[in-house]
Amino acid sequence: MADILGTLLTIAILLVAATAVVVVIVAVYARTPLEKKYESAGGGLGGSFDAVWMPSAHEAGAERDRQTQRTAPAPAPGDPLGRIDGERIVIDV
Repeated sequence: MADILGTLLTIAILLVAATAVVVVIVAVYARTPLEKKYESAGGGLGGSFDAVWMPSAHEAGAERDRQTQRTAPAPAPGDPLGRIDGERIVIDV
């Protein structure tokens, strides 16, 4: 009986430890920004296949990259900060 209890306790401790490791990995991965999650060296290889076999996908990826790296224009000193539309505050960029 003691052997079975010891085995079950060991299995339970290993399961709790494995679950804790998975929870920590998911928590750390969830906090990283999207720009960091999907930048990798493998994109260049897939990009070359897209450029040859599916040019529209390659062009869409290039446009997406351009738009994500573009900065918003700075407001002029006299510009209003925004407008109130019902219960929402709309900031025009």
